Amino acid sequence: MAIPFSDPNLDRMRLDLFLKWSRVILRRSLAKDTCDAGRVMVNGQEAKAGREVRVGDTISIRFPRRQLTFRIRSIPAHAPAKETAREMIEIMGSQ
Repeated sequence: MAIPFSDPNLDRMRLDLFLKWSRVILRRSLAKDTCDAGRVMVNGQEAKAGREVRVGDTISIRFPRRQLTFRIRSIPAHAPAKETAREMIEIMGSQ
């Protein structure tokens, strides 16, 4: 029996793409602009749009009227359906 191929690239993803796929931010261009403006932190460090994120990383986003903090629960191999996108994150706090 063959051992399934494990691609190490499947457990990480660009930050801006993750924000779009998880539907935290609905457009990738807006996710990129938000990251590049310095309003996104990954594990306590300011992060640009191209930063790779992994399962278990904690992300904080400062929106104009609130702050959202969540942990990455999963990174799918392809874009998830609208109904399952929220399963990618675990919300830790919202102010």
